[in-house]
Amino acid sequence: MKNRHLYLLLAAVVLTACGVDVPQEVQTSYQTMTISKSNISVPLKYSATLKGTSDVTITPQVSGQLMEVCITEGQQVKKGDVLFRIDSRNAELELESAEANLLSALASESSARLEYESNKNLYAKGIVSKYLLDNAENQYKQAQASVAQYRAAANRARVNLGFCTITSPVNGVIGSIPVYAGDQVSSGTYLTMVSGNAKMYAEFSVSESVLEERAHAEVKDNATLLADLPDVTFLFKNGSEYPLKGRITSITGTVDRTTGTLTCKATFPNPDGGLYSGVQGTVVIPFDVQDVMVVPQNAVVRLQSKSLVYKVGADSCAYSAIVETVNINAERDLIVTNGLEVGDVIVTEGANNLVEGQRVIF
Repeated sequence: MKNRHLYLLLAAVVLTACGVDVPQEVQTSYQTMTISKSNISVPLKYSATLKGTSDVTITPQVSGQLMEVCITEGQQVKKGDVLFRIDSRNAELELESAEANLLSALASESSARLEYESNKNLYAKGIVSKYLLDNAENQYKQAQASVAQYRAAANRARVNLGFCTITSPVNGVIGSIPVYAGDQVSSGTYLTMVSGNAKMYAEFSVSESVLEERAHAEVKDNATLLADLPDVTFLFKNGSEYPLKGRITSITGTVDRTTGTLTCKATFPNPDGGLYSGVQGTVVIPFDVQDVMVVPQNAVVRLQSKSLVYKVGADSCAYSAIVETVNINAERDLIVTNGLEVGDVIVTEGANNLVEGQRVIF
């Protein structure tokens, strides 16, 4: 029994000597920043679709059977390269007939001219009447008109024959080809598109006020506005950046009443053919903004329709303040337009975990 009491006494001593862990209040530190004004570059981003500056839809101008497809999808072609051939046999026969009619008309014209000149000489000698001379002259003029008519028909037949061989009107890249050799085609049948890709433009929409606000105040006309805008960048969907810069070269003169936007086109050089029509991505326009207050997005707490930041008071406690911000299309920062003053200290990291009046250790 004594041993038992001794063991219990020893155990109590050991526990007392080691102590018992009691939960303690742990104060959390927060990161803060002092508000100041600075100049920043704001990247405005707009969804865009690429298109060749001289994309041309290829359609036949004559009907017939497609005899040969001379190109493949994605092929680089030069102006004048043969793309398609349409059955030309009917066009060749029409040209032969038109040329034969022209030869006949030329022969008739020659005979009428000789007849007229002969009667003119005889009339001068008083051998034939004025009636015969006028009649010969009229026949000669009719023969001349027939020659002009048949020559036009021959030229038309020659042009139609030329239409049977379809060539590229520009340098570029071949798009999709939905037709095959043997298909029957007619005027207006879509054959393919040749994308003139020496330069590509990215088409996007921007609000009416953005370009005017970002450009210099003295801008008066469209040409001056375009010259005043900065170089732009094109980002592919995977986030990679096209290495060559572009320029905004076109702004529509009217605002879309439905969306309140202007359509812009940014032109990019494409010397290696790395850009293709139809590619979607993002146009990034960098604008320099002067003398603004910038805070990180994680410093702003969203509460229903309000935006709050926590200002650190003289007592080292956090107090909420309603602010107005502008999303500058950056990944981390916001511009504060109202609610803060230069010199204010606000909480950045951990702002979402704060409650009104909580002491902030910094």
